[in-house]
Amino acid sequence: MGKRLYVGSLPFETTDAQLQEVFAACGQVASAKVIVDKFSGKSKGFGFVEMGTDAEAQAAIQKLNGSKLGSRQIVVNEARPLEDRPRGGGGGFGGGRRDGGFGGGWDKGGNGGGGFGGGRRDGNGGGRRDGNRKRHDDGGSGNRW
Repeated sequence: MGKRLYVGSLPFETTDAQLQEVFAACGQVASAKVIVDKFSGKSKGFGFVEMGTDAEAQAAIQKLNGSKLGSRQIVVNEARPLEDRPRGGGGGFGGGRRDGGFGGGWDKGGNGGGGFGGGRRDGNGGGRRDGNRKRHDDGGSGNRW
């Protein structure tokens, strides 16, 4: 099985078929996929190509890294494995409560933050260290109470 390659700085018009055609000059292409936004369906400007053998993958890196595709200079290198990323909490009214109250994150998700009440872990305060809320007109944090 060959190596999976990351291809960055793709022109946004690039299709899977075009990507496969470019890499076919370096050997057998097992798969070629341009990554698209799941909501808009538009290209994110990068993709992945899996070559038939490791030697073909190295040839593709040597030949195509820094080359022009359309109006852009593409980046080709070996794809790194997907890393586990912590799920984020955050936002929402009361923000950042440890127990997840009022939509603001939760301890497993990185403790959340922000939101209407501030960014304190206990959800109190308007972003001030001492937890006191100040009125907007007296130079406070901007929350109008």
